[in-house]
Amino acid sequence: MKFQFILLISLLFFSNNTEENSLIWGKNGHRATGEIAEKYLTKRTKRKIDKILKGQSLAFVSTFADEIKSDRKYNKYYSWHYINMDFDETYATAEKNPKGDLVTGIKKCVEVLKDKNSSDADKEFFLKMLVHFVGDLHQPMHIGRREDKGGNTVQVQWFGRGTNLHRVWDSDMIEEWDMSYSDLANNAKDLSKKQIEAIQEGNVTDWVDEVHEVTKKVYKSVKVGENLRYRYSYEHFGTVRDQLQKAGIRLAKVLNDVFD
Repeated sequence: MKFQFILLISLLFFSNNTEENSLIWGKNGHRATGEIAEKYLTKRTKRKIDKILKGQSLAFVSTFADEIKSDRKYNKYYSWHYINMDFDETYATAEKNPKGDLVTGIKKCVEVLKDKNSSDADKEFFLKMLVHFVGDLHQPMHIGRREDKGGNTVQVQWFGRGTNLHRVWDSDMIEEWDMSYSDLANNAKDLSKKQIEAIQEGNVTDWVDEVHEVTKKVYKSVKVGENLRYRYSYEHFGTVRDQLQKAGIRLAKVLNDVFD
């Protein structure tokens, strides 16, 4: 009974706090995406980004959109971190959030960066946001169901500790792997030019629909209350790595299209 009581309290804690505390790919995940993207930027794009960010790397600024959540004046951007879609929907058919979502957020960032009349401050702000949002788009639980807040209320355990499905894919598996973001980036798969071009095909909404297919598999991969351990990481961490790599390659494409 004592164990069950402790477990219940743990699950309730995470249920009430996951949306505020969710790390969204975690810091290492976002930084790995930024680091991977750097490898695929043209020289011209690199020069322009370096000027806007004043020498800061994409990896360094990749967590900015999460960091500003502590400031209420940025609350209007909160819905830009995710999309709610049912299993049988595509982005085109899904009900849209009137406050905006990942797609509208990314489009706004690109619009500001392409506008010659945008201020330097706006370009810096929306470039940082863009780096983060493209990363978020590739985290499968950021294109999740509305009723469980993208897996935030799907309670499971991670090595006996109360957590939720969203957090497992945000950070639990990455933290368990215990690699730095540069190690994650440097150990991404070697891809041919043809494979890279295939990843970069399509547009943002195409990528959303593609990731949503992964989302469906993630939901089916667990049972509520299940204690996830080494086996789960063994079966699914490869998908995490693939998504981080795709995010980096596609982020580079978006940036090259903007600046090159």
